[in-house]
Amino acid sequence: MQRTKNASRKRIHLRVRKKVNGTAERPRLNVFRSNKAIYCQIIDDLKGHTIAAASSLENQELTGTKTEIAKEIGKIIAEKAKSSGIENVVFDRGGYLYHGRVKALAEGAREGGLKF
Repeated sequence: MQRTKNASRKRIHLRVRKKVNGTAERPRLNVFRSNKAIYCQIIDDLKGHTIAAASSLENQELTGTKTEIAKEIGKIIAEKAKSSGIENVVFDRGGYLYHGRVKALAEGAREGGLKF
């Protein structure tokens, strides 16, 4: 039986999630990447609450390549986190390689002031 790319990504994500856990002091910054958009959430896993979220769909005014948009989304999520009083997060790449849009989002979040 052949594995699809998405099934492999989900297996990797489950393996990463065994080690990466978000707390109230240091929540988890989760990334999901589709072909058209990129989404990120800051999650407190102990309570099961999403503290902040941002996506390229809700920010339609952003222009440029998908990588440039991902970097801007990283800056937006950092601003939302700062307004919620969060500076330190754990980065959860969602089973994707730390490359391209995922890396751009992480760098944008770091530029916005998040530490991970």
